Amino acid sequence: PVPRPRTGPAPRAAFQPVTIRTARDAVTAAALYLRWLGYRDIRRADQRPPSGIGLAARGIVAQVDPTVRPASLRDVECLWLTAMTESAGCVYFSLAGYEKDARAGADSLGVPLFVLDLTGTPQPANSLADELVASGG
Repeated sequence: PVPRPRTGPAPRAAFQPVTIRTARDAVTAAALYLRWLGYRDIRRADQRPPSGIGLAARGIVAQVDPTVRPASLRDVECLWLTAMTESAGCVYFSLAGYEKDARAGADSLGVPLFVLDLTGTPQPANSLADELVASGG
């Protein structure tokens, strides 16, 4: 048999979601997804976000918004500012999606956005999130 060329690192195993029934489930799903992307030592963030729950790992801060209200531009900007003060990247997970101006603001600030579906699988909500999934953490 002819050996196949190696193309980069081995592909990741499929993400194993956790069904979302509670706010805690949403946080667990986001933490598992961050780990799947390659981030390690995920913990509660030192700074509490204005809404939702903050997670952090080396080089990244994440916000998980388990409410039924779409995330606002202010929510995205606050996460971005927190990431800047910690010299880290950031990512936002929302159960209810994003307001239109929040999506536009996230694109201009470089914030990957994910929507958590009830199966617990984060769905990329902007091209930055697609790029994060493709490249890993």
